[in-house]
Amino acid sequence: MAYCTIAPVMKMLNLIWYKMLISVSLASGEPTGTARLMAPSDLRVSKHWPGVILSWNSNVREEMEMNDVKYVLTYTFLNSTKEVKERCSETEKKISLNLYPGFVAKVKTQLLLSGTRNIIMESNWTEFIYTTPVYIQNLSCVIYNISNLNCTWDIKTEAPEDVQYFLSYRHNKRDYECQLHFKNINKKNTGCHFKEVYFIPPSKIKLNISVKDLRNNLGTHTYYKAFIPQRIEKLNPPNNVSIALENGSIRISWKHPPNIGSSKRSCFIYQVKIRDLKGKMVFLEVRCPSLTRRHHVALS
Repeated sequence: MAYCTIAPVMKMLNLIWYKMLISVSLASGEPTGTARLMAPSDLRVSKHWPGVILSWNSNVREEMEMNDVKYVLTYTFLNSTKEVKERCSETEKKISLNLYPGFVAKVKTQLLLSGTRNIIMESNWTEFIYTTPVYIQNLSCVIYNISNLNCTWDIKTEAPEDVQYFLSYRHNKRDYECQLHFKNINKKNTGCHFKEVYFIPPSKIKLNISVKDLRNNLGTHTYYKAFIPQRIEKLNPPNNVSIALENGSIRISWKHPPNIGSSKRSCFIYQVKIRDLKGKMVFLEVRCPSLTRRHHVALS
């Protein structure tokens, strides 16, 4: 039975050994265990669709790699208060910017006892700020009549005058160029219309707005934003609405409208507005588990 406890005992001895080293460092006046593990350095950003890749140098000494090395990364987008915190094993992280003008990030290294979650030591934080100009705002899209897509955006006042904006999107591994751009009085593209396009939930619609310098026709910036199709769909009204008198009541019937979203009929809520001859309004909220819904309203 003794062989069953060798691995835990060795791990415990390893942890005790590292703690003894840290204690010796403290007693001798050398840097503490936290400082002995060098912090990540040379944080940098490279563009990668649909965002950027933040990478860094590890600086972990070779003799420390016998244990598990982890990196704690936190970042907050500019103009946002939400902080994202992750622990990763690689020295890089893909970050989708959407329409944020950059982010503030910091990363530190943790050394864990191999095969456990016991932290032996960790480095100090290394901070990094990334900014990129954003010339558009209030980007919104809507899908209507199943196969039509409209997207619009506003151009910020600080945007350069000699640039133009072009929209495309990727969906289900295919790229689509804008069929018709909308222009403002300054002949700047501020929207786009697609027709006879079809979406397959739950695959996202990944928008790409490219900013090009009109003087040399070169791209200067690219903005990305992803939508789930059914979340931006404007639903059609019910089909085949009919009204019939039945035993002193009215019966209102309708059929489930076509849509690109969920096929579960229980996901839909219908609102019914009824006005009697006296002008009194009645509002009803109906959940429909079937294709045809009958609702009875007593006549007074």
